[in-house]
Amino acid sequence: MSATRIRVATRTPYEVVIGRGVLAELDSELSQSSPAAVLSDTNVVRLHAARLGRSTSLPRLAVAPGEDSKGFATLERVLDFLLASNLDRRSTLVLFGGGVVGDLGGLAAALFMRGIACVQCPTTLLAQVDSSVGGKTAVNLRAGKNLAGAFHQPRLVLADTDTLATLPDEELRSGLGEVVKSALLGDAQLFALLERESAAVLARDAEILAEVVTRCVRVKAAIVARDEDERGERKLLNLGHTFAHGIEQAAGFGVIPHGVAVAVGLTLALEASERLGLLEERALRPRLAALLAALGLPGDLTALRARYTVRLASDELAQGMRHDKKGRAGRPTFVLVRGLGKVDFDVELAEQELLVVLG
Repeated sequence: MSATRIRVATRTPYEVVIGRGVLAELDSELSQSSPAAVLSDTNVVRLHAARLGRSTSLPRLAVAPGEDSKGFATLERVLDFLLASNLDRRSTLVLFGGGVVGDLGGLAAALFMRGIACVQCPTTLLAQVDSSVGGKTAVNLRAGKNLAGAFHQPRLVLADTDTLATLPDEELRSGLGEVVKSALLGDAQLFALLERESAAVLARDAEILAEVVTRCVRVKAAIVARDEDERGERKLLNLGHTFAHGIEQAAGFGVIPHGVAVAVGLTLALEASERLGLLEERALRPRLAALLAALGLPGDLTALRARYTVRLASDELAQGMRHDKKGRAGRPTFVLVRGLGKVDFDVELAEQELLVVLG
C-alpha cells in the first residue's frame, strides 16, 4: 500500500505522509550536520522504538503517558533535556507518541531558543487525524485544558498507520470521536464510510484506517490553510470541544479520554442546535446516535457517567466551560450544526439553555 502525501499550505508549508511504514522516512529527513533529539512516552518506546531506524541512537526522553505529563513541570523537564542534548537553533525535535507528546513537545520546540523545528510522528489515531496537524501546541492549567500554548507548525508529519495495531481499544475509540467530528464538519462520504464499515474500523482493517486518517487530514488541512491562526473558520474544528473540555475538567484530566469526551460533545452540540432551531437536517441526530453506538462510543452524558463512574453535575460542567480558551470574557461559545458540512461557530447559549442541555 503506497503512502498518501497531503500538503498543508500554511505560511511554512509541510507534508503529512500517511501509510504503513512511513516512519522509515525519518532518517532521511534529519540532517546529519545538526543535532536532533526524540521526545516520546514510555509506552511508545516499549512498543515502537525500533521503528525509528537510525534515530534510535539520538538522545531520547520518555515521559509518563497520559494527561498528567501535560503540564509546566514536565515542560521544564523537556526544555532542560533539549539543552543537555546540545540542541541549537538548527536542531529538530522528533515527537514520537500520541497527542500529549505532540502538544507538550510542540510547545517545547516553540519555546526552546525561541523556536526549533519539530517532526510529528503520531502513534495514536487521535493524534494522526487531528492533533499532529495544524500547529496547535499546549499544556494544561488547573483551570482548564490547553490554556497555555503557542502555534508552531511542524516541519513534517509522518503518520505511520502500523502503530495503530497496538492501540488499546479505548484509545482507538478516543480517536474515533475526532474522526466523527471531521466527518460532521465536511466529509459526508467519510460519515457514510463509518456507518458502513464500523466493524472493520474496530477490527483495525489497515486499508480502511488509512482512508479514514487521510480523509480527516484533508478536512483539517483545508481549514487550517485558510485560517492558520484561528481567527475565524478554524474555530469550526472545535465542534464538540467546548462541551468536551468541560467534561474533562469536571471529571479530572485523564479520567475520560479526550476523543470519548468529544463524541459526547458532538451529541450535546446537536441537541443544542436543535433547541435553538438551527438544526435543519433532523435525521442527523439519530444517525449520529447510531454511529456512536456502532463504534462503541457513549452517546450521551448518562452513558458517559455510567461508563467512567463520574458525577459530571451540570453546574460543574458549565463552570469548566467558562474557562474554555475559545470563550469570551468567561462566557463559552459553541460550534453548532445545521447539517452535514454546515456548521456555525461563535454561537452563545443562554445559561438556562446550557443547563438544560447538560441536564
